[in-house]
Amino acid sequence: MNEFKLPSSMNEEEKETLLSQLESLIDQTYSVEKEYIALTSAYNQLQSLIRQIIEALPNALWVLNDDGSVFLQNSEAESLDGLLDRIDSTLRESEVAFDSRFFLVKSSCNDSKTIISATDITEQKRKERLASMGQMAAHLAHEIRNPIGSIALLVSSLAKRVVPKNQPIVDEIKRSLFRVERIIKTTLMYSKGVHPVFTNISLSQLEKECQAAVESYSFMKDIHFHYLFEDATIRGDLGLLSLALQNFIFNAIDAIEESDEDEGNVSIRSETRGETIRFIIEDSGVPLENPDRLFEAFHTTKTKGHGLGLVLSRQIVEAHHGSIHIDTEPKRFIVSLPKS
Repeated sequence: MNEFKLPSSMNEEEKETLLSQLESLIDQTYSVEKEYIALTSAYNQLQSLIRQIIEALPNALWVLNDDGSVFLQNSEAESLDGLLDRIDSTLRESEVAFDSRFFLVKSSCNDSKTIISATDITEQKRKERLASMGQMAAHLAHEIRNPIGSIALLVSSLAKRVVPKNQPIVDEIKRSLFRVERIIKTTLMYSKGVHPVFTNISLSQLEKECQAAVESYSFMKDIHFHYLFEDATIRGDLGLLSLALQNFIFNAIDAIEESDEDEGNVSIRSETRGETIRFIIEDSGVPLENPDRLFEAFHTTKTKGHGLGLVLSRQIVEAHHGSIHIDTEPKRFIVSLPKS
């Protein structure tokens, strides 16, 4: 390696000055290099922090270049392949339907970049739709209640005068009216909310209420009902609890009606476990479809019903500080309620 040599024409003082300047320049070079390394490290840390922040966002986020190409996106955006193609980035705010979901899209421009975020509002839209349907259903129930009441009075009067051979027709009209009146009652109760009045109830009272309701319910097949209620009491609202249990029984009846068998069995029994009473409802009907959606308002897979019976039953049980458990094998509903 060649050694650095100072020009021979320079005197000692000039040589010392030049060497001092060279040392100073070398020190400055090292200082600049350290600052560059520090700035690079800080930039990388900032990039990592920005990436973590973007990934932590619950919504999809894209950063686009002027030509529309993706400069940056988070994993949520990557999972929604195809959504970006449906977004009009010139609109500051819009709603976009994509893959059976709804997204609230917001766009903003910053220098040469366009930032787009998409928030999943499917659940919010569903709640808005349910609220709208609930209001409409409550209004219709109010409108229908009075004429149905008049029809019920006329049928009661007719039942006293009808000839015996026509009695089955009147009885079927009564059962149909019972179903309509129950739908009206359920709809109005769902819209107003559940407010139980607690009293001491014997399980035999609940059993009688359930038996009476079944006698008024219309079904075509030969169904055998098995009631096994303990001799015990519970603290609750008789009307609401009987309504909740009846909804489970009616659901069991409808399941048997939809099966291929000509007959079926429905059993409802109670059992005490400490300070809790459990009601277990089983049937031999068709299996449960989408158990996770059974308690979704206005959702039903049955040919009968309006999708509020089991929803209201859950509200009633929860208002009594209880819970509902579903088994699919064997198929059964288990309603657990505190005794007091």
